Amino acid sequence: MKLNDLQPNDGAVTERKRVGRGIGSGKGKTCGVGQKGQKARSGVAINGFEGGQMPLYQRLPKRGFNNPMGKKHVELSLGRLQEALDKKMIDAKGTIDEAALVAGKVIKNAKDGVRLLGSGELKSKVNLQLSGATKGAVEAVEKAGGKIEIVKKESKAPLPKRGGPDAK
Repeated sequence: MKLNDLQPNDGAVTERKRVGRGIGSGKGKTCGVGQKGQKARSGVAINGFEGGQMPLYQRLPKRGFNNPMGKKHVELSLGRLQEALDKKMIDAKGTIDEAALVAGKVIKNAKDGVRLLGSGELKSKVNLQLSGATKGAVEAVEKAGGKIEIVKKESKAPLPKRGGPDAK
């Protein structure tokens, strides 16, 4: 192989389309965009427009509700907590809170709080300080000789009011 043998892969380099250069070029006169109409002009923005018919995205039913004030909790199972204690990722002697779980890489980030779930088995005595826990998880922690304290995080700022006669 020599330097003069090198060439790009097939289809990697394409020549630019030269439009409006006479009838013989095949792209003369209307330059391949047909005659007149919105699509022949620049600035066309008709994605989803169906000629006045109700568009598909408006005909289909809307489902669900996204609560802007809702909290996104990270779920932590008893089994995962016991696994982290066994691997010495976190220390069972002190109080285990959300910051300790993040520092020990048991969870990636705490988001709006950590909720303890009852799946799995807990054998170690631990003191936990979390945002939430299921009934089964609380019972399992107390059965193992530990205790759990539920702390409430401050809520997000309320959404601003929309305009109207009583908006302030």
